Amino acid sequence: MAAKRNRRAGVEDRWTKLVKDENGKMVRVPSANHEKGKRWRGRYVDESGIEHVQGFTRKNDALNWVKQFTVEDATGTWVDPKRKATAFSVVAEQWYETKATKAPTTIAGYRSLLDTQVLPRWGDTALADITYEDVQIWVTGLSKSGKVTKNGTKPLSPSRTIQAYQVLDQVLRYSIRAKRLAFNPASDIELPRKADPDKRYLSHEQIRRLAAACGRFHTMVLVLAYCGLRYGEAIALREKNVDLKTSRIRVQTSVTRVRGIGLVEGPTKNHAARSVPIPKFVVDELRDRLEASDPDDLVFPSRKDAWLPLGEFRWVFDTAAKDVGLGGLVPHELRHTAASLAIAAGANVKVVQKLLGHKTATLTLDRYGHLFADDLDNVADALDAAATASKKSTADELRTEPAQGGRPGLRLVR
Repeated sequence: MAAKRNRRAGVEDRWTKLVKDENGKMVRVPSANHEKGKRWRGRYVDESGIEHVQGFTRKNDALNWVKQFTVEDATGTWVDPKRKATAFSVVAEQWYETKATKAPTTIAGYRSLLDTQVLPRWGDTALADITYEDVQIWVTGLSKSGKVTKNGTKPLSPSRTIQAYQVLDQVLRYSIRAKRLAFNPASDIELPRKADPDKRYLSHEQIRRLAAACGRFHTMVLVLAYCGLRYGEAIALREKNVDLKTSRIRVQTSVTRVRGIGLVEGPTKNHAARSVPIPKFVVDELRDRLEASDPDDLVFPSRKDAWLPLGEFRWVFDTAAKDVGLGGLVPHELRHTAASLAIAAGANVKVVQKLLGHKTATLTLDRYGHLFADDLDNVADALDAAATASKKSTADELRTEPAQGGRPGLRLVR
């Protein structure tokens, strides 16, 4: 094994060399390379003992090249130029392979974003050539014409644009950890704002009419509206997950459609199981439904006794919603309804968080905080009462009092 070279850096003149003249004095004379190739050669040895060499026509260029290395080496930002020159697509595929342990839907999402948005723009670009300016222009462009259609292009949704940016950002962060980049050129990019769509919250009467109109999905609509399950969590439920004695549903898995594969069962969105309460009248509905079922039987199967595709459910749900005057309603709005009904019934934010399976109470407040009583009127009334009491107390202290001997006097207030 070859020994490592010592750390050093410098510039040499290839066209001349130092020799001793007849008087023993060192003088420069033309070398064997005189006027062959570039005159100046910069060289440095990195921390791994590897020597890097580059030729320059001008001495100043060679000096600046070496100076850049010494500065980056001193600040810990130096990266091997060969590693920085790697095409983005090479590193992106390496990064993608590290995601093999993620949920199938997550992996499929990464693949889709890489193939449709990220690699077409950045695949052939060297890591070192990716700039903040180019990334910002790309993100802005996605928001204007990032989606290709049969009739041309149209704006990519804010959500999809942000997802595409996040994949690029993650690959570049991976490049930094892999010592291919010193910093992330995609940091602090201005992203589009995601619109917060208006949420529709159904009343108890609207839920009853909708459930009745859904026929064979009657019980499923009640579970979605009163237990707050996501659609994928509901269709993954099996008889063994429903405890009618304790009125609890154990949510452990979720079923999602993965492009190119179909319906796939995996962990819940936050990779955490939870237990949700079931209202008594829904328990009665489930008891009738599960009376003759086995522990592994699906609670809400398709007509083929498999996982229920969203399309099969929506075929009935959409028509029923329109028939009862709720046209345009989507299944996820039943989850919003569950949150609103729980809050109206007096549930605090932590209870609602557990019911819905949110990762944090902050997320619950961000989405449903406007439904909680803000108590601002109570605060104003309390402040008014305190101010009134204080005013009355001050007035009492300033009142005159009888002095000794029955003569009126003033009370001194300090």
